[in-house]
Formats: sequence, structure tokens, C-alpha cells
Amino acid sequence: MPVAPMAPPAPTPLPSHLLIPFASASAPDCQAALKGLRLPQLEALLGELVPAALDAGDDHSLSLPHERALARALGLTQADGSPCEDGLIPWAAAHSAQPATPQAWLSPCHFQVGMERVSLLPLEQLALDEPESRALFDALAPFCAEDGVTLRFDSATRWHASGEPLRDIACASLDRVSGRQVDAWMAESPRNPGGAQVLKRLQSEAQMLFYTHPVHDARTAHGLFPVNGLWLSGAGAVASPTPLRPPPTLPDTLRQAALRADWAAWAQAWAELDATHIPALLERARRGEAVTLTLCGERSAQTWVSAPRGGAARLGRLFKNLLGTPPAWKALEPL
Repeated sequence: MPVAPMAPPAPTPLPSHLLIPFASASAPDCQAALKGLRLPQLEALLGELVPAALDAGDDHSLSLPHERALARALGLTQADGSPCEDGLIPWAAAHSAQPATPQAWLSPCHFQVGMERVSLLPLEQLALDEPESRALFDALAPFCAEDGVTLRFDSATRWHASGEPLRDIACASLDRVSGRQVDAWMAESPRNPGGAQVLKRLQSEAQMLFYTHPVHDARTAHGLFPVNGLWLSGAGAVASPTPLRPPPTLPDTLRQAALRADWAAWAQAWAELDATHIPALLERARRGEAVTLTLCGERSAQTWVSAPRGGAARLGRLFKNLLGTPPAWKALEPL
């Protein structure tokens, strides 16, 4: 999942915007778990706020709703100020000191090949350590350099890449593809066909190189998943490299549980949010402060903002409270 770029100013201690990834998910087991959620603080908060922007989407977009919402919150846009196109949010460039340079993240990964599908193993299950990752990185970097892509080691599961072939490459994040069939989300670029060809060639070279590398045999001997490919994400360049806005509060517990498809842990994470982050925002809303809540699923993101504080508005909230607040799952289910 994208995190707040390093370039923007330091955030305020208590951001007024709470952005929650994977507040809902499309999996049937998650939809069933929704009905059992008891989130009184969230229901109270929604009673204090009014709906604002709805970012409606589907399960097949390259950029997840929380990624689109975070880009909007940070002010990360196209040159004309419009939202970034699907799959073209330049997260790697936004993290860098040279945001106008095309950049991306490369993640060493394991593709699970079945009879009818190829799926991507979640990185947490790959259990790749830094020495293994550095050995693979050192082997691949010269091949990338030959094609105009410079690699820099960032972490065991994420390498930084820069170079002109990475411009205008539409790609899906790891959050979108983890545990899923990858065919529908392979990187492409009608606007940069030469770059797309370079990346396809590097993917093929990486597969062959990793298969014959000693790390492959060592991991296989220890019963670990071998690294057999790369996943490209966050590609592109920042069109208007201006200072980004401070990031919202971005809790990660629901996301972690959802990517593991652990819906019991997901429900517990919601209970914890309802006891921590949600009451803090509710208190601020009741004090009359301007607050924003964005709940994101796998299709859509819904934003709520502080309601007007005039007499008519207070009367409207009182009337709404008398009618009773709908259960929280009704707000989460459509996402």
C-alpha cells in the first residue's frame, strides 16, 4: 500500500482526515462478517458528518480506492490538476527528491502457477530476507542498467527503479493483486510502447536469472517459496512537482488482515479502530472542528465531512438522531 511520501511537509500531530483502507472488501466472507460488526463510535461519528465525494469504481481498477483517495488528499494530480489516471499514480517518484524523473518500485515475488491461473503470493508469505534479496538485486541490476533502468536497493521486498522506460506505465499495486490471478493487472502502456517492451524483457530475464540463481535452490531446499519474478508498481513521474499536502491518518490494521483474508482479525481490527481512532475524530467533530472521514473498500471510497453548525443544521441532526442511526455495515457494504 502506498504510504505518505517523504517529500511533503511534516504532518500535524493530529490530522483532521482519517482515511481507512479496506474498510470493506468484496470477498463473501468479509461481506458476511460486516453484518456482525458492532461499531457504535463509527455510527455516532457518521451521525455528526454529512456525505461528500463518492469515488465509485469496480473490482478491476488498477488503483485501489484508498490509493486514489490518498493521492487526492496529498494533492498528487496530473499537470492540469485533474486526478491521476487509473494505474498511473507515481508513488515512487512522489517519494523521491527528483519527482519529475520516471520511477517505480520493483518487488521480487513468487508467482503461483496453476492449471488455469497464475496468482501472486502475498509478500508477507514469501519471507524473503535481506541477504537473499540483495543477492538477487545484485544479479539483476546490470541487466536493468543495459536497458536504461537504474536500480537502488530499498528493502528486501521493494527495490527502487528509475529511468525513461518507466514513464506512463500503468500498473496495479501489490494491494490489488496479492493472492489474486494477475492476468488482468499486468503493466501496460499504450503511450510508451518502447518502455513496455523493455519491462517485459526485464521480466523474462529476471525469471530466468532467478531460476538459475543459488538463492532459488537454497530456498527450495528449506521449503520456502522461490523468487520467480518481479512486480512493478507505483510507476511514472510527478507531472507537477509542487509540495504535497500533509498526509491523513492512515491506519493499516484492516489492510493487513484483508490481504491475509483473515476476516476474524479484520473484524477485531475494526473493533480496535472503533475504540481508538474513531472516538478521537468524533470528539473533534463534536467540538465543531472541521474533520474528514474516508472509508475505502475494493471498489469505491466514500468521504464524509463536518456538517454545518448553524441552528437549522443542529435541528436536522437532532431529527436524524431521533430516527435512529443506521448500523455501520450499511455504510460499509457498498464499498
